[in-house]
Amino acid sequence: MSRVGVSSRLTVLSMGVAAVMGSLIASAATVEDMPSTTLQTITVTASSSVRDGVQTDSIDSAQYIPAGQASLLNDFIDGVPGASVGGTSALNQRVRIRGLDDTNLKVTVDGARQEGYAFHHSGDLVIDPDLLKQSEVSVGNNSVTLGNDAIGGAVAFETVDAADLLDVDQKIGAKVHAGYASNNDELLTSATVFAAPTKNVDLLAYYGKRTSEAGEDGAGRDIQTSDGDTESILLKAGAYLGKDHHVSGSFSRTENDGMYPARADFPMTDADGWNPVIPWKQSRDTYTLEYGYNPASDLVDVKANVYHTEAYLDRDNKGIEVDLITKGGKIENTSQIDSQLGSHKLITGVEHYTKESEVTRLGVVGGSDDATNTFVYLEDQWQIGKLMLTPGVRYDRYEAPKDVANGETYDNVVGAFAASYQVLPSTNVFASYTQLFNGPDLQEAIRNTDGEGKYISSDLEPETGSNAEAGISTIFRGLTTEDDSLQLSGKYFVTDLENWISYESGIDCTTGLASDTSTCAGSFNADEDYEIKGVELSADYRTNNSSMGLSYARARSEGKETGYSLSQGTGDENDAGDRYTVSLGYAPTDTFDLGWRSTYVASIDPNTGDDSDAEKEAYDVHDIFMTYTPAQLAGVKATLGVYNMFDETYVNHSSRYSSDSDYSDYAMGRNVKASLSFQF
Repeated sequence: MSRVGVSSRLTVLSMGVAAVMGSLIASAATVEDMPSTTLQTITVTASSSVRDGVQTDSIDSAQYIPAGQASLLNDFIDGVPGASVGGTSALNQRVRIRGLDDTNLKVTVDGARQEGYAFHHSGDLVIDPDLLKQSEVSVGNNSVTLGNDAIGGAVAFETVDAADLLDVDQKIGAKVHAGYASNNDELLTSATVFAAPTKNVDLLAYYGKRTSEAGEDGAGRDIQTSDGDTESILLKAGAYLGKDHHVSGSFSRTENDGMYPARADFPMTDADGWNPVIPWKQSRDTYTLEYGYNPASDLVDVKANVYHTEAYLDRDNKGIEVDLITKGGKIENTSQIDSQLGSHKLITGVEHYTKESEVTRLGVVGGSDDATNTFVYLEDQWQIGKLMLTPGVRYDRYEAPKDVANGETYDNVVGAFAASYQVLPSTNVFASYTQLFNGPDLQEAIRNTDGEGKYISSDLEPETGSNAEAGISTIFRGLTTEDDSLQLSGKYFVTDLENWISYESGIDCTTGLASDTSTCAGSFNADEDYEIKGVELSADYRTNNSSMGLSYARARSEGKETGYSLSQGTGDENDAGDRYTVSLGYAPTDTFDLGWRSTYVASIDPNTGDDSDAEKEAYDVHDIFMTYTPAQLAGVKATLGVYNMFDETYVNHSSRYSSDSDYSDYAMGRNVKASLSFQF
């Protein structure tokens, strides 16, 4: 590493230590008395387990990056240790957890799965942060309840409800929101109407629109869209039927429409015509219907849903069209059982879903494929005094795509076991081991051919492996005053991946062997197994009017025979440099908040065996912001922030990366954002 990189890292760490010491000597009041607001915020829950317990941490992004300022998912998800989002536009954003992208994660919107892989030069997640109230990130797979397609973990997006916005005894209300960003002249306007016409019914309707021009990186070069619009709609309704039953339904739609580079994860550079700007359109429609039954019984707490999601991609005025459809349903029951040997929280469930993909080229269907998964699971959270044991088991029946694995059906059983022990009243140690299963997935949709020009394997093995974690979590109270708190957590993880599936071209259609004369392609299991190792550390100090967070995350992949880093088709090598984050918040009054966040990512040289691969350079980015909620203007909230304050020229390690700046997806330079919302 260069001397500059070492110096920058030490500077960030020294600032973090100083911030900790400064916070520890500050006067404090109770954590519970921290100022709050009824206006919508996004809470990012960084959860390494879907279970309640010591492997759960949370980050309230309103303390670090206000929800009203978020334009892309990386504006708040990057605050979760172990998670990051690459891409500099709504069209090409892609979530990664420990280096694994969203094709290996369970992603849901209001409980509806978002499956499928459209195009390696664009993203698959079509959602505007202005719709959201919470994003739960499961860093790593630590539970059988996640199911298939969740090797790296899960991201669950939850949109805002009427109940989140209505005041006590309020029957109808509205919220208007406007925001502006200087770098790309982005303008956001949105309006939400919410109501509870009776005490058992709630309704919500939302419409929002963003417009933007081309942004600039730190060096003043244009990046991404030169003319882009994003429109979003959300409709929700819910009703209690008696005191035990609840039904709700929702429809959400987000559409991105604009002029983007032909290869949307590359910058807007066209010196020799290789990446011209063309029209793109990307949309997502999600329908959900939910039912809950919770009678006065510890044995019954049923939650069920059915859903349908359709994601659509149009590249170059229907030159290429992609449809990704996911439809399914889930039923889950939670029972609380007490016995002489402790208490049990028993979770049982079944989920079934189908995912489909279709590509059309110049109006002609070029191929389609589908896959189906049905699984049942049982998990028992068994509390015995200070010890909690959590065994789990899941059975999957997975029908693979015909164009990938000849429609093979896989029957598979996986197990999991976790344990935590309270060694002190506020300190827990924990460990978990979860077996992994991922059936052969839909291939990239633009490569669908209905078998033409394909080598279709009849003996493709599913991806399997395991995720093991161990760590400690503790909280100290009353360190310098009676009611302050410092929460610390740390964990070490090892993820083993076997039979990794990759897509390869230049294959003989009959034998599946490499061929210099054939244009066939197909999916194959890797010749070696992989291992991802790393650590995630976090510290969070809070008083009544100040907060401070520190985090560190590291993940490294390695082939067990070659030592090469794991690589995927959605960009460059998975590995990113070590990430250090410092966040500070201070509220001198009940109406005024100040915040600062610094993110330093160390350089890394991926070990791929290819000398032409670029070293990913270190970068250091600082954001500051303030919010004002005037007491004399109830419901008004104003936010002002400067993001990438020092105009750093850098590439997020989760984005497209190259040694040539013409092939790297550079992040936005300095960006001044202002927003104003009014709720009444």
